[in-house]
Amino acid sequence: MKIRHVAIIMDGNGRWAKSKGLERFFGHRHGTRATVAAVECGVEIGLEHLTLFVFSSENWQRPKKEVEYLMNLLVEMIAQEVPNLMKNNVRLYSIGNLSKLPETPRQKLLEAIEQTSKNTGMQLNLAISYGGRMEIVDAAKKIAELAKKGELNPENLDEKEFSKHLYLQGAPDPDLIIRTGGEYRLSNYLLWQAAYSEFFVSDVLWPNFTKEDFAKAIEFYSTRQRRFGKVIEE
Repeated sequence: MKIRHVAIIMDGNGRWAKSKGLERFFGHRHGTRATVAAVECGVEIGLEHLTLFVFSSENWQRPKKEVEYLMNLLVEMIAQEVPNLMKNNVRLYSIGNLSKLPETPRQKLLEAIEQTSKNTGMQLNLAISYGGRMEIVDAAKKIAELAKKGELNPENLDEKEFSKHLYLQGAPDPDLIIRTGGEYRLSNYLLWQAAYSEFFVSDVLWPNFTKEDFAKAIEFYSTRQRRFGKVIEE
C-alpha cells in the first residue's frame, strides 16, 4: 500500500530530560537527532510529504527562557541541515503563523524555504506556531472574504474547495500520523487533514525515536485496510 504523506507529533523531549535529571533544554537538543533521522527515513522510503509538529500555537505559553531556547535551536538546525536538504533534493516548507516568530528565526526559515524551493524530492513541512483550529478559522476567513468580493459562490463550497484554502493546499492528507511519547491525542494537529489518517502511537520518547521505530510505524501502516467509510469486498 503506497504511503505518500507521514505526519509526526514529536512528543517526549521534556519527559526524556526529566528522566535523566536534566533541564528540558537537553531534551529538545537531543530530540534534534531523531528529527534528522526521521527526515532521512522519509527520503529513503520515497515520501512525497513529511510534516513535523515543531512548535504549536499553544507552546508560546511556555516559560520565556524555554521558548527563546527553542527559537535559537531552530536557527541552529536550519543552518546545519540546509546543505543536507539540498543534497537529498528535499524542499522545505512551513505551516503556521510565522508572524509570531522573532525576526531572526523567521528570516532564516524563509531563506531556507527559498533556497530549497526548486528541489523536486520530498517536501518537508515544519508546523511552527501552528494550531489545527486556527488553520480552519484562517481558511474560513479567506473563503468569507472571497464570497464578500463575489469571487466565490457559497453554494459551490464543498470539502475540495475548502481544502484549497488550508496551509498545505494541494498536499495529500496524511496517510499516517505518528505520535511518540505514548499519548493518545492529536493535540490540535492537522484536524481537518487527519479525518481518515491511520494513527500510530509509540511509547518511545522522541529523543529515543530511531529509524527502526520509524520502520515499525510504516510496517503497522502496511497492515491497515483503509476503507474511507466504504465496504471492502472480501
